[in-house]
Amino acid sequence: MVAWTYQRNGRVPDGAALPAGMRRFAAVVEYDGSDHPGWQRQAHCAGIQQWVETALSRVGDEAIAVVCAGRTDAGVHATAQVIHFDSRAARSPRNWQCGANANLPASIRLQWVDEIQPSFHARFSALARTYRYVVHDAAADPALLRAFSCRERRSLDIEAMRTAARALIGEHDFSAFRAAGCQSPTPLRYLSDLQIWRQGSLVVMEVTANAFLLHMVRNLAGTLLAVGRGERPPQWLAELLASRQRTLGAATAPAQGLYLVGVHYPPAFVVPALVGGPCFLSAAAPHPVTAPLWQRPAVKRPQ
Repeated sequence: MVAWTYQRNGRVPDGAALPAGMRRFAAVVEYDGSDHPGWQRQAHCAGIQQWVETALSRVGDEAIAVVCAGRTDAGVHATAQVIHFDSRAARSPRNWQCGANANLPASIRLQWVDEIQPSFHARFSALARTYRYVVHDAAADPALLRAFSCRERRSLDIEAMRTAARALIGEHDFSAFRAAGCQSPTPLRYLSDLQIWRQGSLVVMEVTANAFLLHMVRNLAGTLLAVGRGERPPQWLAELLASRQRTLGAATAPAQGLYLVGVHYPPAFVVPALVGGPCFLSAAAPHPVTAPLWQRPAVKRPQ
């Protein structure tokens, strides 16, 4: 048996067991972030995390804390946020799901819950995350999607955006797309895929990376939108990336266009691959990822 000290929701070494009676559960959470101040629990208002913890605590009749795969900002949505939690309560996965949903606001729903092996960790076991950024670029303002897409009044040149996006693939220093308050110890990230396509009056940007810096996706989207509007040439993205200067970039794109749509784990962890959505988008991009992040060759880190 592996020698270690148990901490609720913490990392559990392979081969180690949870304390007697304790079980680990994983869940997929969907939420409309429009009226929420972000995922993380906060002292001055209820974040999505607080809603989920309160609902699960009522079901388990004990204090439940959760860990998520990636925190989202105020106004950002999710179709496939992944969480895990530990509990001694004798509840089935269906009890957890139905009971929690009965105690959650309509804007937050658990779409899947199941018991999972102790070594699973929603954040540290994740190999990659996928986000989609949705833009409405028709002449008239949308009525139904006003809180679920970014508004552009000019038709975007997606071929120019695709050309520009090629410079971002691979491992780079993404300081030029990093918000000032970012607390990550390194700006290095491996961006494995960035797809851009049109679906009717919507333009969708889908990006997959091993992890993201604070506001990185929205800053990428804002920069690509500047190219799509013709304000900057496609080669500008490569120059901006090399500069490592956030002040040279475009404005951060609005939060309401952003969705966390997938968290990718090793096959040993059976977590539903709910990549796709939101519901008004097709299930997959026309140009799918050629190889998962964990199958790609190692890349030499920039000096």
